Amino acid sequence: MPTRIPLGDGRGRFMAMATGALARRLWRASTALVFAVPATPALAAETAAGLGALEVLQLAIFAGAMGAALLSAIWLIRERQRTSAENLELRGKVADLQAEKQVAEAMLGLKDQRIVAWPRDGGRPEMTGSLAAVAGVPDQRGPFLAFGRWLAPSSAASLDRAVEALRANHAAFDLVVETLSGAVLETEGRNASGRVFVRFRAADSRGNGDARLRLDYQRLFESHETLSNLVAVLPFPFWLRGADNRLALVNAAYAQAVDAADAKVAVAENREFLGTQAREALALHHQKSPVFAQTLSAVVGGDRRIFAVSEFAGPGGSAGLAVDVSEAETLRGEIRRVQKNHAETLDQLTTAVAIFDAGEKLRFYNQAFQKLWGLDPSFLDGAPDNTVFLDRLRTRGLLAEQPEWRRWKDNLLSAYRSLQPQEHWWHLPDGRTIRVVANPLPQGGVTWVFENLTEHIDLETRYNAAIRVQSETIDNLVEGVAVFGSDGKLRLWNPAFIRLWSLAGHDLATSMHVAELRRICAHQVVDNPWDEFVAIVTGFDEERRDRHGRVELRNGAILSWGLVPLPNGQAMTTFVDVTDSANVERALQDRNEALERADRLKSDFVQHVSYELRTPLTNIIGFTQLLAMAETGALSSRQSEYVEHISLSSAQLMTIVNDILDLATIDAGAMELDISESPVATLVAEAIELIGERMREHAITVVADLSAAPQNLRADAGRVRQILFNLLSNAANFAPEGSTVKIECRAEAEAVVFKVHDDGPGMPEDVIGRVFDRFSQNPGGSRRRGAGLGLSVVKAFVELHGGHVELETGKDRGTTVTCRFPLQGPTGLREAAE
Repeated sequence: MPTRIPLGDGRGRFMAMATGALARRLWRASTALVFAVPATPALAAETAAGLGALEVLQLAIFAGAMGAALLSAIWLIRERQRTSAENLELRGKVADLQAEKQVAEAMLGLKDQRIVAWPRDGGRPEMTGSLAAVAGVPDQRGPFLAFGRWLAPSSAASLDRAVEALRANHAAFDLVVETLSGAVLETEGRNASGRVFVRFRAADSRGNGDARLRLDYQRLFESHETLSNLVAVLPFPFWLRGADNRLALVNAAYAQAVDAADAKVAVAENREFLGTQAREALALHHQKSPVFAQTLSAVVGGDRRIFAVSEFAGPGGSAGLAVDVSEAETLRGEIRRVQKNHAETLDQLTTAVAIFDAGEKLRFYNQAFQKLWGLDPSFLDGAPDNTVFLDRLRTRGLLAEQPEWRRWKDNLLSAYRSLQPQEHWWHLPDGRTIRVVANPLPQGGVTWVFENLTEHIDLETRYNAAIRVQSETIDNLVEGVAVFGSDGKLRLWNPAFIRLWSLAGHDLATSMHVAELRRICAHQVVDNPWDEFVAIVTGFDEERRDRHGRVELRNGAILSWGLVPLPNGQAMTTFVDVTDSANVERALQDRNEALERADRLKSDFVQHVSYELRTPLTNIIGFTQLLAMAETGALSSRQSEYVEHISLSSAQLMTIVNDILDLATIDAGAMELDISESPVATLVAEAIELIGERMREHAITVVADLSAAPQNLRADAGRVRQILFNLLSNAANFAPEGSTVKIECRAEAEAVVFKVHDDGPGMPEDVIGRVFDRFSQNPGGSRRRGAGLGLSVVKAFVELHGGHVELETGKDRGTTVTCRFPLQGPTGLREAAE
């Protein structure tokens, strides 16, 4: 008989029935009714039909007892409805009673079934029933609840998700799962009053033959759901068309591409992603093949972009996907341009370059490569492999013979299996030396670089030889040489440098700094030049310039030094022992100074004497002229002759004195010219008139040629007249009796030229070099011996005007003196006078 259900403590519990066997059958039937009611009415009817009459009667008795219990509970509830607090308490107790009832019903075990119930408080689940007929199903609760141990991975994952959703969100489920042994189980999950029940039942226990079909359908549905979710989150436009070629399904990326609010709007408005021409091309292609995979363009967001479109068309419609490859196409084009640019760049190199792919086929070569080996371009364009290329070089005698050709070639081609670059040296039969570098490529293949180092090695050899010669030369120089680097340290020196500065006891091989050399050499010199050396060697570029000087050592030696900046911040100092030459130079300087003092003394003496002579000469000339006058009284013929000789001698002496004074004035730099425009004809006529008496005395004719002369000459007229007079006077001294002296004046591009020619005997070679020297005389052929100042004064006055004098003479050819005056007149009088 049923026990009484206490309600006072709020935790009603259902006790066992009178007999254990009857109780188990009644619980089994009630549990079946609990799962049948939420599932399907057919399942409940089936369960009721499976009970016998006795079982029905027992069930009825059980139901009556339960009904009585419920009636008692209802009576108690009504009795206690006096206050709202009591109503709430009774309702809670009724709910507890119903929950306890359901727990008791769920704990009943059934054959080929197993029920797992989780309490409302989240405690340990309880399990009843048996699945002994199903192979591989654990009996213990722990291993059984670890679904991954005995269910197929996909089934275990699906069941875990369903149970988690049932316990968290009360989401009921019906699943078909498969064990690892291949058996099929039906699972149901329900929630009742906060309790969670999951039933496992063997598919064959109900004679349900379509369980396997349900499992396949379930898997298909899960796959379809996965694919649907994948399509929804794809960043690429996806579309599905029906048999009428209208859109049936699109994803969010498609809707965004066609500027639709969402996918439903895009389908409802049938917004097309591709343009009309692209869709027509698709339709035309599908007439021949169901698969379309090409690159098409479409306008997205106002920009035309490139898409890789893949579409499959079947009887029920078509499905397509468009992947934006605009950036990839741009990068691909950029890569092609970069490759082309690299190829053009490599083609301009003088170093031979060849690229072989992973199959050892020649894919690129530059002009230097073809020129280096002299191979036919058609052969190279045929993409020969590396082995054939090497054999061709060997056949043509371009490679040196190897003792073991095959091993040598295999070692060379091992670059295709290497990760590091390899380097080889080829010494060709024609004398060339090739440096070969094999650089493996990341994508496979090798880049071969053939660098012709023949000239480099030859230059290096000659350079090393030049360095050795230079070192030997520097070591044997009498000059001391020291080269400092940009850091101020000594880089190169020779033995003469050590000898001149007495550095034999110091170790210069340690790259001594210039400051340390200054310290060592400071006590050897009077005025130390090493301070200047340090400033220049370690200074900036603007401070680095050539320097020269002399330094006197305390031992009496005198060194001439020079400092020359070198490239790359280096500097070279040189030292020459000039002690002997300095002593000679000092002696010469002393002698020169003595001569200069003597010359100045002579000039001062001559100037003084000339000045002192001018006054008495003036008196003599004046009194001579007075005596020659008739007013002073008549003179005898002899007296008149004496007076005439006195007058001529006095005039000649006055001329000499005046010439000396003029030269002295010029030497002192005090001569000033009175520049003016003077008629050339007048100057020539006045000079001829002055010399006319002497010319007539010797029957010498003066011929003036002024046909090409300018009208005027910008010069000091008095000095020009004096120049012409001296030239004519010199010609009168050497011209033969009855000869002709010619004076010529002509204008040239930038000068006015005066020439005076006589037919005298000319001047010997030893006289020509000193003819313009002061007090220089040429006694040969001269009628009158002078002071030797005439031509000196001519030269001085012409140069004072900015011109110069030329002399042409020779034996039996006479003498021609040419004076050139600047056409625009003299400039820089002070400089010319000095």
